[in-house]
Amino acid sequence: MRPLRYSINVTLDGCCHHEAGLPPDEESMRHWTAEMARADALLFGRVTYEMMESAWRRPDTGTWPDWMDAWEVPFAETIDRAKKYVVSSTLSGVDWNAELVRGDVGAAIRRLKQEPGESLWVGGVTLPLALADLGLIDEYEFLVQPVLAGHGPTLLAGLRERIQLELVDRHEFRSGAVVLRYRSTRAPA
Repeated sequence: MRPLRYSINVTLDGCCHHEAGLPPDEESMRHWTAEMARADALLFGRVTYEMMESAWRRPDTGTWPDWMDAWEVPFAETIDRAKKYVVSSTLSGVDWNAELVRGDVGAAIRRLKQEPGESLWVGGVTLPLALADLGLIDEYEFLVQPVLAGHGPTLLAGLRERIQLELVDRHEFRSGAVVLRYRSTRAPA
């Protein structure tokens, strides 16, 4: 069974808005590139899918935009070519190597987890909360930013039940950010 890993940037006070932490640097982009590359597929809700597509989809010209630094290109190439599943009840269709997931999200994700492969990756805020409530997330990875945001959406706000985790890995970046990886201690769903 493929494990499902939830990964996100989060500030010390729990804010998970994509602009609340430190701006990406070479070290964090190398980390996220490796994380996405080791996943068989990425899972997004509509909002995260649209945000990621607007930033990281290869332009029709085939040339990455001038605003992108050379150290961002490997991440852009990795996410651009990755297989994606988009959970949405409002989108009529998706592209960008993506497939739309509708209906019973729990059943759909359980089917994806049963397929052969290494792992699945989910990012964002709303979809991971729903998947955590269903007991479908096997690993949680937080890139904790040394910032207090004081506002914004917070990590897994509204979780129905407490989820016990065990620390399986820790890595500190030069920026002071720390990657913490936890495994759920409950049996996989």
